Amino acid sequence: MFDRRLIFHINWVFLGTTVVLLALGVLNLYSASVLRTESGMALDSYYQKQLVWGGVGALAMFVTMLFDYRHLKFLAWPMFFIMILLLLAVPAFGKTIYGAKRWISLGLFNLQPSELAKICVLVLGAKCLAKIPGKLDWLLLIQVMFVGLLPAALIASQPDLGSALTVLLLLGGMVFYKGIEAKILKVLLILGPLLLPFGWFFLHDYQKQRILTFLNPGRDPLGAGYHIIQSQIAIGSGRFWGKGFLEGTQSQLSFLPEKHTDFAFAVFGEEWGFAGALVLLILFCVFLYQIVLSSQEAKDRFGALLCTGVFFYFFLQILINMGMVLGLMPVVGIPLPFISYGGSASVVNFCLIGLVLNVSMRRYVFKQ
Repeated sequence: MFDRRLIFHINWVFLGTTVVLLALGVLNLYSASVLRTESGMALDSYYQKQLVWGGVGALAMFVTMLFDYRHLKFLAWPMFFIMILLLLAVPAFGKTIYGAKRWISLGLFNLQPSELAKICVLVLGAKCLAKIPGKLDWLLLIQVMFVGLLPAALIASQPDLGSALTVLLLLGGMVFYKGIEAKILKVLLILGPLLLPFGWFFLHDYQKQRILTFLNPGRDPLGAGYHIIQSQIAIGSGRFWGKGFLEGTQSQLSFLPEKHTDFAFAVFGEEWGFAGALVLLILFCVFLYQIVLSSQEAKDRFGALLCTGVFFYFFLQILINMGMVLGLMPVVGIPLPFISYGGSASVVNFCLIGLVLNVSMRRYVFKQ
């Protein structure tokens, strides 16, 4: 039964920051999509859909907060196997959107199993790491990373390199937080950069184009380099104070592609300028700091690792998306949390926030 005293321990700063970020995201989507079309598709209802997904996400967050998060340890493996089955079902029963088969149609909405994979890997990774008393040796490191390698390989084959990297990096962040033996860290630091070039041979042609475009956006300004060039023009033209709400020429005149998803931050930067982007960055910093605080105050290792995984999940998405939009990283198709449009991603984001609130509000309930 839910203990009503837990309500007094809810992290209201964290919850309030989340609501403000969601409101800014809907406002930005309104500007990006109102009465506009892209690739022949009307975008005028995306901000309304985002509001609906925000409501569904808030309900999912509330449900996630109700039960004791320690019960997740018993559900970790069943959740993992169901997620693997869903990922295996995508090639046979998946729905193709924008040339990629990543979704399963459930009538009322399209389910993206790769988004569920992030939660399942997070929970199972935290369970495995919480049982290890000291630092990880080679055998333990391989066992833990296997939790992320199988779903990441299935997601990468869809192809969805951005989500596959997110799964591996959030698990890697949890492993780094847990600690590995110094000799393993030295080997990884030496071998990592040496093996990285061999990854080129496993990339699809369009992914190679993205890397080449990142190194030289001007090599194909009307093709592969068009997105990033328009994005940089939009942000640069916003200057310090921005052009104003609904006044961004690059976004309002449809020069900027994917302005409601991966490049939503470019719309924000153009209309609100450096000052607005700085405020958004401060809000994200407050948001991430509250997750770190919840991890430090957690009463058990499982709860601390869950919060750590959520921190790396959001931190990496924010870092990669902003780096991608500013031209500091290759385009890998990772959305900006709360600012980019996305149904499955919004619900998963709120579930993870509910998980952090769950750990935070139970920090006084039991002893380790």
